[in-house]
Amino acid sequence: MNEEVDVLLANPYIETLAFFSVAIVALIVFLAIFELVTKYKDWEEIKKGNLSVAMATGGKIFGICNLFRFAILNNDSLLHSLIWAGYGFVLLLVAYFIFEFLTPYFKIDEEIQKDNKAVGLLSMMISISISYVIGASVT
Repeated sequence: MNEEVDVLLANPYIETLAFFSVAIVALIVFLAIFELVTKYKDWEEIKKGNLSVAMATGGKIFGICNLFRFAILNNDSLLHSLIWAGYGFVLLLVAYFIFEFLTPYFKIDEEIQKDNKAVGLLSMMISISISYVIGASVT
């Protein structure tokens, strides 16, 4: 069975499709996990026009995809790429909680839900920036 998979993945078009498919499914799962830990519903708020939620969610999407970028570039197999991207996601999630902890003057989620654009932009930039730091350490 593994030999057949290896033969299929030797084709660059199929390999690209495989990495793309796994990354999309993982992105959906990781975004669902983020949705569980935030106090607001991302897509409901975005539908209402909440730009702060859109920025924060966009930062999460970029951050997750950036982790996959580094994981794919630095690993030979789909499985290892998924493992490293998953590990990177856990670290990105930890960074989210640290960000919330380090701002005791206000609650990040509440401010984003209130459409505080400054907090939404900061949240987006933190997700993007941290994904580069995590990605640089992926082996």
